[in-house]
Amino acid sequence: MYSIREDVRLQGELRKEEYREMKKLLLRTMLSALLFLFPVPAMAGVDVGVSISLPPLIVFSAPPAMIVIPGTYVYVVPDTDVDIFFYDGWWWRPWEGRWYRSRHYDSGWGYYQRVPSFYSGIPRNWRNNYRERRWEGRPWNFQPIPHQQVERNWSSWKKNRHWEKQQTWGVQGLKPRTRSKQSSHEVQPKSQARPQHRETAPRQSKPAQAKHGKGQGKLDKGKGKPDRGEGDGSGGHKDRR
Repeated sequence: MYSIREDVRLQGELRKEEYREMKKLLLRTMLSALLFLFPVPAMAGVDVGVSISLPPLIVFSAPPAMIVIPGTYVYVVPDTDVDIFFYDGWWWRPWEGRWYRSRHYDSGWGYYQRVPSFYSGIPRNWRNNYRERRWEGRPWNFQPIPHQQVERNWSSWKKNRHWEKQQTWGVQGLKPRTRSKQSSHEVQPKSQARPQHRETAPRQSKPAQAKHGKGQGKLDKGKGKPDRGEGDGSGGHKDRR
C-alpha cells in the first residue's frame, strides 16, 4: 500500500517538472519569435523616437496674470523668463526647439509635433513692447487679466470680438484688420446688379404707351414686375444688415 502511494507521488512530481520545462520552452520560443519579427536595432529605434524629454515644471509664487497680444486672441504670461501662451483652451510653451501643451499652466505638459498655428502672428519683440507699453509705435494701455477669467471666457470673447470692442486691445488707433476685411467683403454681393434691373424695365414700357393705347393693360402688368424686384432688393439689404 505504501509503495503505491509513493509511486503516485513520484509520478505527480515528474508531471510538474515536465510542465515547468514545457513552460520554459514555450517562453523561449515566444521570445525567439519576437526577436525574429522585431530585430534589436529596430526596437531600439522605436524606443528613441518615443522617449522625448519633457520640459521642467515652472513654479509660480502666485497664480499668473496674463495679457492679450494686440490684434489676436492669444494670451501670454508676461512676467516670466520663458514663453507661456494660452490659445483655444490650451496652454503652450516652447522648450529646446520643441513645442508642448497642457490643460494647466503648471503641470501636465505633453509633446506637440509641430509649431502651433497662432505662433506665426506673434511678434518676436512683444516683450520689449510690453516693457515700453507701446505697440507698433502707439501707446499700449494693457490690463493684466487673471488666468481664471481667460480660461473661463476665452471662447465667448473670441466669438463676440471682445478685444476689438475694448478700445482695440488697449492700443490707441489700432485698426483690426480682420474685421475690416470681413465688412468690405459683406457689402458687395448683388448690390450692383439689382438697380440695373429696376432702371431698364420702365424704359421699355414708355414707347409702348405712346403708340398703343390698347396695350396699357399688358403694360400695367409689366410694371408690376419691377415692383416685385424692388421687394427682393429690400430683402437683400435686410440680409446684409
